[in-house]
Amino acid sequence: MKRTLLSLALLAVGALSALAQQTPKYVFYFIGDGMGVNQVNGTETYMAALEGRIGIKPLCFGDFPYTALAVTYSASNGVTDSAAGGTALATGCKTYNGGLGVKADSVTAVSSVAVWAQQAGAAVGVSTSVSVDHATPGAFYAHQRNRSNYYEVGLDLIASGFDFFAGSDFLKPNNPAGGPDLYAQCATAGYTIARGYKDYQKKMKKADRMIMFQTEEASKRDRYSLPYAIDRQKGDMTLQEITRAGINFLTKKNSEKFFFFIEGGKIDWACHANDAATVFEEIIDMDDAVRVAYEFYCQHPDETLIVITADHETGGLGLANSDYVLKTHLLRYQQMSAEKYSAHLRQLLDEAGEKASWDLVRKDLEENFGFWKDIVLSELQEDQLLRAYDAIIEGRGKSVESMYAKENELGNLAKQILNRNSRLGWTTGGHSNGYVPVFAIGAGAEAFHGRIENTDVPVILGRMAGYITENPNK
Repeated sequence: MKRTLLSLALLAVGALSALAQQTPKYVFYFIGDGMGVNQVNGTETYMAALEGRIGIKPLCFGDFPYTALAVTYSASNGVTDSAAGGTALATGCKTYNGGLGVKADSVTAVSSVAVWAQQAGAAVGVSTSVSVDHATPGAFYAHQRNRSNYYEVGLDLIASGFDFFAGSDFLKPNNPAGGPDLYAQCATAGYTIARGYKDYQKKMKKADRMIMFQTEEASKRDRYSLPYAIDRQKGDMTLQEITRAGINFLTKKNSEKFFFFIEGGKIDWACHANDAATVFEEIIDMDDAVRVAYEFYCQHPDETLIVITADHETGGLGLANSDYVLKTHLLRYQQMSAEKYSAHLRQLLDEAGEKASWDLVRKDLEENFGFWKDIVLSELQEDQLLRAYDAIIEGRGKSVESMYAKENELGNLAKQILNRNSRLGWTTGGHSNGYVPVFAIGAGAEAFHGRIENTDVPVILGRMAGYITENPNK
């Protein structure tokens, strides 16, 4: 009997060991740009509050069984930028703020986990909710001294030979030397460009390599990024569509092995603007994309690895600013990003002309932020809003700029008041050195645990997937 039990125990250990050593064929690597621990916890707290209760409602990735905390400092600064943070998460190598895919000497190029996957025979995709040549996606294929060399980053994208790219557009597609632009060069290199998800569906069967951009009409409005989830209109391309298209195309290219990077890039943009409602909706939106990957995992549980992390925390988000109370449910009343509301307000006042009264603006704030109707304001807050309105009407209004947004004084103030009433605080309009979370599920996911360096993440991922045995950039 004892021998039987021992034999069964050994078999169980052997089975667990075999499972632990399972090599994933399909790898999903998500980065929520700017998504620190409090951004995740705040989103889950907000979702529970919408159900009328204290606690959390887990995101899909928040329930993944393996977690870690990563540190994010760069080679040059205690607080990293996205280029250095992206390079660390892509290549396992620290670099200076502003450097993209190069070592701290600014000269030596370093290869990414996407390149390692490509060299191992996997189909490779790189995608984002911002432009494809932005810092974080660029870290997976580009080698530039300065992240702002957008045209050159675009050339590096073409040279990579990766199978699938997706994002809003190129930031600087025109050739400064006057030759063919990046779109023409992509076509020469064998890339088919689709404009939106429906166009992708039409073109994907005949395409050897694919780049999926938003429609040309959308790029004329804003080529820098896809619209925020809170601002989305019918027909806008989504990160969920990008994820579905990427899985579809990569499995067409290689049904046995792929690597797919997906960035929720505008979490960072909303955090720079200290726009909590927009931040939480962006994280929920990225989680919807994660759910698409999770659906794939459920079909291939022994062959798929999903990893989610962030390049840094943005904004220094604090959950509570007084009295041991959170009122995150109040964020539900914000109907659009503060950036879009500022543009909406300008249009409202322009169209009203001489009839642009305080009563008109007060009613608009009620509809778009819930003030007075759903949220009680103090006399001071009412007075602040009225004075901001007067300043705009009298031509004294000041614009408030963050890293990626410009808001008018009244739109910015409305956002701040909603943050304060929800009991949320921000310490900066830039990045912080806060820990970022790592969540993992699937084959090899158990390797992600404890406190780790951000440079550990791609190396662990590469080893688990069998791309490398050690970091080739060391």
